[in-house]
Amino acid sequence: MLVDGKWTGAWQPVQATDAKGGFVRQASRFHHWVTPDGAPGPSGEGGFPAEPGRYHLYVALTCPWASRTLIARKLKGLDEVVSLSVVEPEMTDQGWRFGAGGDGVNAKTYLHEIYTAADPACSGRATVPVLWDRQRRTIVNNESADILRMFNAGFGAWARGAIDLYPEDLSGAIDALGDELYLRLNNGVYRAGFATTQGAYEEAFTDVFAMLDWLERRLAGQGPFLFGGRLTEADIRLFVTLVRFDAAYHGLFKCNLRRLVDYGQLSAYVERMLAVPGVSETVDLDHIKRGYHAIRTLNPGGIVPLGPELPWAGRTARAAAPAEA
Repeated sequence: MLVDGKWTGAWQPVQATDAKGGFVRQASRFHHWVTPDGAPGPSGEGGFPAEPGRYHLYVALTCPWASRTLIARKLKGLDEVVSLSVVEPEMTDQGWRFGAGGDGVNAKTYLHEIYTAADPACSGRATVPVLWDRQRRTIVNNESADILRMFNAGFGAWARGAIDLYPEDLSGAIDALGDELYLRLNNGVYRAGFATTQGAYEEAFTDVFAMLDWLERRLAGQGPFLFGGRLTEADIRLFVTLVRFDAAYHGLFKCNLRRLVDYGQLSAYVERMLAVPGVSETVDLDHIKRGYHAIRTLNPGGIVPLGPELPWAGRTARAAAPAEA
């Protein structure tokens, strides 16, 4: 991790635990917003107006949090507005690494160098996603939930307006469901996988499957999406965890009471999400499997399993992008 702008030690997936031995996720550091006119957003300072070619997104195809932003970028038609860099799937001792030639924008080798370019005294983990401002040469935001909403509304006329991922009439319900999804499922699988005590693991495990069972019933009653016929950011938040479940969380993270393919409604839901134009392009099962199974604390030998067979595997596409798209 970074300590006062210097990389210290080898990368570790867990930097903090609570009193019960539970996994504690690091809070995001940068919270500025891109807005149509450059006015301040819900947090941070102003001066980040929506402009094509100005902003650059750093992601890992392994990471569900980064994948949220990739899907929003696709659905809102921002491919030609916000350029993209994809890190290598396996984490190195210095964290996320770019391929040959660096990242294409800042000529850096590791993602942590992007953080210190923005703040030479930066401390903490260098996480994805990162939204970079080429003009001010700084990080706008590294919180996936913020970037998702920025892509939905912050780019104004540059974004496709046919779909609203955060409609005003559903905003309260989306926020409430998002909080539950995060605690019990999105972060719940990480709480199970990185727990350091049996009690913390069992608590997270129970949360994960209680949430999956509840979602199965919800979709049976009001599908095809979480809010009926309207695809929203809540669907993106759910999908990125579900599509990784059998390939990573069931085995490696010990969330093994049931597989996702054992849930009829949730499996059909993943198929429907993959059928939404652009979504399958953000999913790379090879990156997902290689990335998660490269976590040495969970898989010391680094062996990547050949399975599982997934009914939707053929519908995903390798989403590898050039260093700068």
